[in-house]
Amino acid sequence: MEYRHEPVMLSEALAYLEPKSGKNYIDATLGGAGYTLALAERIGTGKVLAIDLDELAIANAEELIKKRKIKNLIIANDNFANIEKIIEEKFKRRKIKFSGIVFDLGLSSAQLADRSRGFSFAADTPLLMNFSSAQGGELTERIVNREKETELARIFREFGEEKFAWPIAKSIARRRKEKPIRSTGALVAAIEGGLPKGYLKKSSSPRHSRGGAGIHFATRVFQALRIATNDELGNLRRALSAAAGIIEKKGRVVVVSYHSLEDRIVKNFFRDEAKGCICPPQSFSCSCGHEPRLRIITKKPLVASAGEIARNPRARSAKLRAAEII
Repeated sequence: MEYRHEPVMLSEALAYLEPKSGKNYIDATLGGAGYTLALAERIGTGKVLAIDLDELAIANAEELIKKRKIKNLIIANDNFANIEKIIEEKFKRRKIKFSGIVFDLGLSSAQLADRSRGFSFAADTPLLMNFSSAQGGELTERIVNREKETELARIFREFGEEKFAWPIAKSIARRRKEKPIRSTGALVAAIEGGLPKGYLKKSSSPRHSRGGAGIHFATRVFQALRIATNDELGNLRRALSAAAGIIEKKGRVVVVSYHSLEDRIVKNFFRDEAKGCICPPQSFSCSCGHEPRLRIITKKPLVASAGEIARNPRARSAKLRAAEII
């Protein structure tokens, strides 16, 4: 399938990255190659290292490179948490300096539209939520059908911020005793079975009702399972820590996130790395020896303009944060 994806807050991200001719940059989340191509156009003889775990994104980017005869892109089909290893492999251990890195987190439009995956409940598809086929195709299904109720509830609560986490977990446990839950449609039905009737009656069509703040009632559980399947939050923490050590002084780190869990990790990472001492408040003297690694540029996150949200509704939840390495 064609990989379609519109980059969110592209001009704002580029403004903070300040790409310069001859310098090297990293697009940690290649996706539809929007950020990658924009960087490649601006840096001349510099290089752009673009990373994505999704084979579909890689194939799309390789086709674009071929069509446009782009010479300054290096593509890596890998997890951005492995960024240090990727650089070693791609640059043959040569010392190379990068002047900036951008992360566009969350799902792409192409991934949501791909019916061979279970990211969306718009159609009844196999319960697959992994970003790469190399991860194995049954992890989400195994979580749903084998984890204890308490663990399911924890996943829904912590990764989806779902207030009905426990009754939904109990409903799933009941359903899977009758028949394994192997499709998105079966999962949506199990989620619905754990929700209060009054909550579902807010819509005339309960199966496609909207719960909470204008979102489908299954959205938070699907988000939670996707995060758990791909260890998204753990990988983000590892990638941010590695990025702070890879980007040269005065280089920039730009992150666009789409839900509060991601944004909280970015916010806290920037805050902690902008500090000197990180000893507990009750300590009489510093024993950590921690030195600040970055300076926060965006005191508050940027959000997309009304015009961009009108063109691309996916941008409505986006938050952009930027920092400079010191």
